[in-house]
Amino acid sequence: MPDPYQDTDDAGRLQTFAQAGAEEEADEAISSAQFVYVGRQPILDRDGALHAYELLFRGSARNYAEVSDDAQATAQVVVRTIGSIGVPSVLGSHRGFVNIGRDLLFDDIVHLMEPERFVLEILETVEFDERLIARIEELRRAGFRVALDDVCELSPNLYAALPYADIVKVDFLETDRTRLAALTQALASHGKTLIAEKVETREDFALARELGFDLFQGYFFARPQVLSTRRTRSSRTSLLRLLALLARDARIVELEAELKRNPNVVMQLLRLVNSSAFGLGRNIASLREAIIATGTRQIARWAQLLLYAGIGELPWRSDPLVQLAGTRARFMELAARWIHPNDEAFADAAFLTGVFSLVHVLVDSTPDATLDPLDLSPLIRDAIVERTGPMGALLNIAEAAGEAQDAAAIASAQSLAQSLEEFAALTPSVLAELNLSAAAWFGAHLVE
Repeated sequence: MPDPYQDTDDAGRLQTFAQAGAEEEADEAISSAQFVYVGRQPILDRDGALHAYELLFRGSARNYAEVSDDAQATAQVVVRTIGSIGVPSVLGSHRGFVNIGRDLLFDDIVHLMEPERFVLEILETVEFDERLIARIEELRRAGFRVALDDVCELSPNLYAALPYADIVKVDFLETDRTRLAALTQALASHGKTLIAEKVETREDFALARELGFDLFQGYFFARPQVLSTRRTRSSRTSLLRLLALLARDARIVELEAELKRNPNVVMQLLRLVNSSAFGLGRNIASLREAIIATGTRQIARWAQLLLYAGIGELPWRSDPLVQLAGTRARFMELAARWIHPNDEAFADAAFLTGVFSLVHVLVDSTPDATLDPLDLSPLIRDAIVERTGPMGALLNIAEAAGEAQDAAAIASAQSLAQSLEEFAALTPSVLAELNLSAAAWFGAHLVE
């Protein structure tokens, strides 16, 4: 006969375990909200000396990755390394290998990384075609080294990729051992640097050395280390003031004064300019130098990203409000350039009108209550609040293009501006093309 007290004890223990698990999950959620994390695993040379690190996505202090979106995970690794923790703290004097998929290879986030410090590690799922090959050649001319990840067999895609790679990583867990020697010899004949990855035993290490591998990575040497720093959040009010200053072409001294009120943005801006290939040959030490070196357009894009993403980590791809703000702003910029090809100021104002046209949604207010305290230029303020002037007409057209996405609706919105002769060049077919270009730009070139 079962002991009724035993059932009670088991139930109690299960309840205790469940409570402990819930408390652990709650603690992890709090930690993840307060900190950002990056994993790094050493890559060693034949003498056992540290050669480089592979940088890995980590969502918490737990040392494993839960990745649902490869592109977003890579973007967060890059921005956390550069903008949050800092390249010197993560890499020291060594290079960092960053996993990167096809979409991000075409994204200007690549140019946030300094070619001398980062290796682009192309995922095994990426198919090489003419367009990708041209892009990789462009990146290699810019100074990047390219690694092929998780190679385990001689496939047609591998042969297509080899001429455009500097490094090949062979997966020791997945590669058939009877074919390992032939694979290694074939890769070495192409003059590539070979990395034995996922080396987990002394026997694997001895075999890799015997086969002539140049570098080694795996649990036999070290598990990834998780680095973290406190998450910084930027003040939306300060970002709005900064964007307003940029919208009215404020002087550097005004931008400097506003940035000084938001140390989080200053920190990220300095790390951005010091970590990117601006060709300056020196580190930027002052805020004024950073503003001049970065340029107001780059600062505006960065501030917009922080404003709409809210946490400054590029999780924008999955946020519909971020996508709407980005595509609308870009559409207005493209349309402004179409009707006034030589007026950069008008194009910049159009972009910022698109950005500011949605900020009231962020703060759950009305456009006039949100924008009036910012002292925006009348051109932008009146376009959003009153829908007047050429910029107001352009905003109406942008809304139709973004919401209806058909030529009839765009033509209807354009009719609101027919009294303005300058809009005659924006035919429905042109506007439909600009709308598609803006949507494509958001996915591939948000950070310029």
